[in-house]
Amino acid sequence: MQRQQQLTDWLSSLYPNEKFIITPASADASFRRYFRATFADGSTKVVMDAPPQHEDCKPFLHVGKLFEDAGTHVPHVYAQDLAQGFLLLSDLGNTTYLQALDKGDAKQLYGAATDALIKIQLASKPKELPPYDEALLRRELNLFPEWYIAKHLGVTLSDKQKAKLEEVFARILRNNLAQPCVYVHRDYHSRNLMVTEENNPGIIDFQDAVYGPITYDLASLFKDAYIRWEEDEVMDWLIRHWEKARKAGLPVREDFGEFYRDYEMMGVQRHIKVLGIFARLYHRDGKDGYLKDMPLVMEYLVRACERYIDLKPLHNLLIELDQHAAKAGATS
Repeated sequence: MQRQQQLTDWLSSLYPNEKFIITPASADASFRRYFRATFADGSTKVVMDAPPQHEDCKPFLHVGKLFEDAGTHVPHVYAQDLAQGFLLLSDLGNTTYLQALDKGDAKQLYGAATDALIKIQLASKPKELPPYDEALLRRELNLFPEWYIAKHLGVTLSDKQKAKLEEVFARILRNNLAQPCVYVHRDYHSRNLMVTEENNPGIIDFQDAVYGPITYDLASLFKDAYIRWEEDEVMDWLIRHWEKARKAGLPVREDFGEFYRDYEMMGVQRHIKVLGIFARLYHRDGKDGYLKDMPLVMEYLVRACERYIDLKPLHNLLIELDQHAAKAGATS
């Protein structure tokens, strides 16, 4: 409550002659929270509350400016107090892509999302954002054995299983690191895209953006942990995007088959990471809301492993882990 009072006092100092009401807007997986300020004339703005001892607002401001300069719709920053950890932002509304996709025109919504992605990628310059390098990609992969296999499943891998997993990790990284680099949002999916009347979509939660593989955000978008699509539908959207990207002059593969393989291998890296993160959110942070999303992520991972010989050792390991989980379930 003290934090909310500080936030209210800060907003009052910015608008000394105006009345407003503050209501919770949303929270995310970190320490950040968002409040909506509704003014007497009915207009709204959003206040980000990012306690400085836990969160650094500077990456949000930097990436926001890069994406805004690229012509995409991100929250505009009206005021900032970095010492207190407050930002005053434009309001992108209440409707996420996840809500809209259930009843909206998916083709149109995804078309707008990939158009925005192309704008971001075309604006990319090296050295503006941290590199999505081998160390970071590998650190993310390691969340899987540490949090999903050991902590969530309670399995200790044999030396042979560890070696097989390492072999596949090396293959995944080889592909990921060979891809052309662009700005990568890192969580470009249906919960972080807002439906807006102008310049759709509104893009949020981009503060962890990096400079890395060109297919990463596509894998986030179309292999979304929170919504399922038929593969032939996704294939159609991917082909359309690949054609648009080539026409725009982006460095995607000339051959769609190679582009699709890059997308799949990038997706595999992401699924492995996400399973580790969801397990960590539950076991370390006490957040069980992501457990229900694990089966879809695992389904994406298994399907990709079935398609590529390079991933066969991982596929075999997943079968062994599944058998272990089934046995544990039967005996518990």
